[in-house]
Amino acid sequence: MVVGTAGHVDHGKTSLVRALTGVDLDTLPEERARGITISLGFTPLALPSGRVAGLVDVPGHESLVRTMVAGASGMDAVMLCVSAPDGVMPQTREHLAILGLMGVIGGILVVTKADAVDPELLELCIEEIREQVRGTFLDGAPVAVTSAETGQGIAELRQILDQMPIFERDTSAPFRLPVDRAFARRGFGTVVTGTVWSGLLRDGAEVELVPGGRRVRVRGIQVHRTGVSAAEAGARTALNLAGVDVSETPRGSWICAPGAVPTPHVIDARYRHLPDAPMLAGEIRAVVLHGTREVHARVVPLGADELTPGWEGLIQLRCAEPLPCLPGDRYVLRRESPATTLGGGILVDPWAKVVRARGVAAAIPLLSRIEQGDSEAWLERAGPAGLLEAEVRARVECQGGGEIPGERLGERRIAAVHLIALRAALHAALAAFHLAHPLTPGANRKALRTGLLLALPEREYLSLIDEELRTGTVRLEGARVAALDFRVLLRPDHEAWIVGVRARVAPAGLEGIDTIEEVHPDREALLFLMRERGELDQVGGRWVAGSALDELILKVKAWFTVHEVLDPLGFKDLTGLTRRTAIPLLEWLDARGITRRKGDVRIAAPAP
Repeated sequence: MVVGTAGHVDHGKTSLVRALTGVDLDTLPEERARGITISLGFTPLALPSGRVAGLVDVPGHESLVRTMVAGASGMDAVMLCVSAPDGVMPQTREHLAILGLMGVIGGILVVTKADAVDPELLELCIEEIREQVRGTFLDGAPVAVTSAETGQGIAELRQILDQMPIFERDTSAPFRLPVDRAFARRGFGTVVTGTVWSGLLRDGAEVELVPGGRRVRVRGIQVHRTGVSAAEAGARTALNLAGVDVSETPRGSWICAPGAVPTPHVIDARYRHLPDAPMLAGEIRAVVLHGTREVHARVVPLGADELTPGWEGLIQLRCAEPLPCLPGDRYVLRRESPATTLGGGILVDPWAKVVRARGVAAAIPLLSRIEQGDSEAWLERAGPAGLLEAEVRARVECQGGGEIPGERLGERRIAAVHLIALRAALHAALAAFHLAHPLTPGANRKALRTGLLLALPEREYLSLIDEELRTGTVRLEGARVAALDFRVLLRPDHEAWIVGVRARVAPAGLEGIDTIEEVHPDREALLFLMRERGELDQVGGRWVAGSALDELILKVKAWFTVHEVLDPLGFKDLTGLTRRTAIPLLEWLDARGITRRKGDVRIAAPAP
């Protein structure tokens, strides 16, 4: 387990760690000169049972709260330190609030400097601490009365730590380690340290530096300063990274399983504004503290105009820099000036898009469903375009796994509610096409891709039509799509015009005619219909009867049963046509997949 210190500046946190472990974590010259902790300190603590706890010592000064949060992000439990002579102080309260926001669930109330007060004042201090933590995660926590100077209570504190439960962390989730220190070690290269948030990492594995996305290999792992073959969630860990410069892994960066963690600028989150935080309205700016990283962000309450003391609800964080995170991560909001802790909560949707005012009402119930583990809500929020299969799986896995929601179209998953709307849009577009083109047997597939259907990528749009054809809700008319109940209905004048055109074109055979002079208001639509039915076609600018073309195809296919190639001379013998007429017909045969040009001759096109 990882146990951290917390509490007001100069309340004996570092001295307590030194008394427990014999290690002085104030190693910087300025720390020793000023007598206060400035940076995070880490050391293992061997407990009586043989368990090993990782101790994290955090600074208590009000100007170093960000550093404190970086240390608290990996804690399983905390030793909340309160000096017996001073009692509860401002950073005692602030650290307690932050620890609650960070989701720390266990801890010990540690009275320090007990040798500096009489028994009566000591008892008052204990009562004050208990009163301060009432209603928090430390309500009812054990109390240890200690003195680093005399050794009072140190052995008892070790026993209390040893009796703490094992804090389970998820080793099946993607590996994530927030970097709290990075340094170069001669002969080894870059070493990063941190507390593993989730997952398991084996020596030699490939990891991703986030943000940035560079992939590198691990060439050494230490847990509690001992070389190991793997590190798992909850372990204080040092990683030796191959071929990486220290500047690439500053505090606030992450070491993650490749491709497992998004790096968003826009995140939706559950938020609690602390009861003693100021009311904020208008343009709300804050610093987001998450893991060991901090980024500036604009805070947009969803469903509220302002943040009032004690308010709880959903917000959108619009960050100035990427914030690598997953759903369920804890975060803290701090005000830049004056520097105060505002609140914090749980990140809900790191794949969010900017929510405009008109979209808030729809976003809130979907986010609530995501919080409850409803994976279909991810797809509903993604809209009619849905999500790639891999994206859906990543989101389901971050919720603990389960069935993949939605229906698959092409490479994407679509929510049921959006698929119903897309199908309705397809049928509406088809009905509108038939109404506008009553003499056309069916619609070209691309002509139907309008309105809502434009949201679908082309592959998925075509898959939607294929699925409708498979289920029999639409039909094919040649290569065109038609409604099941649609038929071309010809009036007597239409029929008479078609008969007249047939009578003019048929006698011309393969020579065809230049123009069709018959006049009719629906002339172009009727010509299109006749072409679709195969009654005639245009070849080299001349109109040729379909029956003549069908006969030509049969002759050419018969030719290839006894010949390997068809040259211009052979085609002339086959048809009796001049070169002027023959060449367009040969090109027409090529276009229909009957023949294929090879140099100056034709060969039979392979069967599709």
